[in-house]
Amino acid sequence: MPYVAAVAGALGPYCYPQPEITEAFGRLVLGEPADSAQRQLLERLHLATGVEQRHLALPLPAYESLTSFEAANDAFIDIGVRLAGQALADALANAGLAARDVDLVMSATVTGVAAPSLEARLVPVLGLRDDVKRVPIFGLGCVAGAAGIARVADYLVGHPDEVVAFVAVELCSLTVQRHDPSMANIVAAGLFGDGAAAVVMVGDRRAATLGLAGPRVLASRSVFYPDTERVMGWDIGGSGFRIVLAPTVADLVRANLGDDLKRFLVESHLDRSDVTHWIAHPGGPKVLDAMQLALDVPKAALRRTWESLRTVGNLSSASVLHVLQATMTDCPPGTGEPAVLLAMGPGFCAELVLLSW
Repeated sequence: MPYVAAVAGALGPYCYPQPEITEAFGRLVLGEPADSAQRQLLERLHLATGVEQRHLALPLPAYESLTSFEAANDAFIDIGVRLAGQALADALANAGLAARDVDLVMSATVTGVAAPSLEARLVPVLGLRDDVKRVPIFGLGCVAGAAGIARVADYLVGHPDEVVAFVAVELCSLTVQRHDPSMANIVAAGLFGDGAAAVVMVGDRRAATLGLAGPRVLASRSVFYPDTERVMGWDIGGSGFRIVLAPTVADLVRANLGDDLKRFLVESHLDRSDVTHWIAHPGGPKVLDAMQLALDVPKAALRRTWESLRTVGNLSSASVLHVLQATMTDCPPGTGEPAVLLAMGPGFCAELVLLSW
């Protein structure tokens, strides 16, 4: 049973209230002069996200001059490595471990490309060992935070003495498309923020030496929904990453997640009423409403997810890890009660992780 030793988040260095971002990104997305009907639609959709502020990779005025995919991706690498390094350094310190203790480092992103990959660039920055094993992941999007924990746990079952670091980095603001008034781009410009998160996990024998009480990863399940490739993802071209975001996301969550969860919990002889903590990705208000119905839980059960959405927006793969950090802070592990961490993303797919708190 692998353990989560520590989690730490990092946010984009520039924080703005939602109305300021709406004003600035509205000019980028719609151009000037903007059609009044489109402007009203953009403002209404941004207000409906429930997001009050967001952290960005760059100062708002800088986005006006970010006119090429190359410039956006250069910014992604520069700022992404800094945020990833900050999050991982903090997580290691919280776990009482040093960079040289890490045996494997995994990174996930869907908002930029880098070769060498992000975790490779962290080796000299943090002083990771020169024999550290590396696994970069691209393309999982919002589901990657949960999937990363699940895949690290799979690895640690066979390597119970090792330490693994998982880092998720998403700078969503760098993907906002100029002069693209599509509904998907308008919604993305109002919903997504910039940030990173790092999780340090250890095998059970290493956990014993550290005196960890939890959370332990008990099980995980991946679910792929057929014929949903165009529900969420990117169209990648000369202008960079152009978002694919269908209005059916909430419908898929509502129709499938409840049964998927039931089958998952039954395998561990549990029911949803046994679950003490729900650690969910903040996909957006409609998605969270659908998730609440599918899980058959009160709104209060997802309060930390709603709070994360309100204060930082949707951070893609890093978001559910920020919710995990908040849950561990509010409810120190060690009780042994069941908890479920879950996220959904491109594919369309879901990842469910059962924890012993």
